[in-house]
Formats: sequence, C-alpha cells, structure tokens
Amino acid sequence: MKALLAALGAGLVFALGLGLGGMTDPARVRGFLDVTGAWDPSLAFVMGGALGTHALLRRLILRTRARPLLAPAFPDLSHTRVDARLLGGAAIFGVGWGLVGYCPGPAFTALATGAPVALLFVGAMLAGMLLFRLWERRSARA
Repeated sequence: MKALLAALGAGLVFALGLGLGGMTDPARVRGFLDVTGAWDPSLAFVMGGALGTHALLRRLILRTRARPLLAPAFPDLSHTRVDARLLGGAAIFGVGWGLVGYCPGPAFTALATGAPVALLFVGAMLAGMLLFRLWERRSARA
C-alpha cells in the first residue's frame, strides 16, 4: 500500500510539473521543436531543471542510502548498449512527439482536460504498445 501511495504521489507531482512547465501544450512543444522557425526555447529550461534536479538528488541519495525506501534495490543503470532497436524506438518516439506535440507523460496528464487529441493520442499509443507486445511474443515463439 505504501508503494501505491508513493507512486500516486509521485505521479501527481510529475503531472503538476508537466502542466506548470507547459509540457502538456502541444503548440508549445512544437514551438520548442521548431528550431528552424519560430523557436520557443522555454521548454529547454524546464527539461534542464528536471535533469539537473534528478542528477543532483540521485547522486545524493545513492551516497546516503544502501537501498530505496520502498524497493529491495536501486535499478541497474549500467546498460549502455546503443543498438538498432533503441535507435528505432527513439526515432519513432521523436517523430510522434514532433507530429502531435505529446509524449506519453504529458498525454496522460492532458487526459484530465478531455482534449480529443489527447484521447486519440493515448488510445493510439496504448494500441501501439499492445501491438508491439504481441509482436514480441510472436517473435519469441518463432
């Protein structure tokens, strides 16, 4: 129960941060990605702030704690292999983000607004995830 409440709290804080940072506004995201047009660099500060906060707190926590509060161990982040699968997934993610202006977190957050584009995006994303899972299972059997 503690883990569920912690996940709920973290999700709410994350959603609040995405909303306050403007990451749930597709027009603003597309403005950030339009580096050859009317570029809006404001989201770079949001992303930089998030990355900087994470980097500092992660380092501090790993120095002071042997294990997380609600899990048996910290995740292993030693995988550094860059392969076609990773690059392909990143490319699909980037194209989708650029076309629609949503990535998964902001899209879920935008569901609270009832925006039809967010509903369509999340539905398509979940369908794509399901198709990928089915394709992986089928590939594993072959």
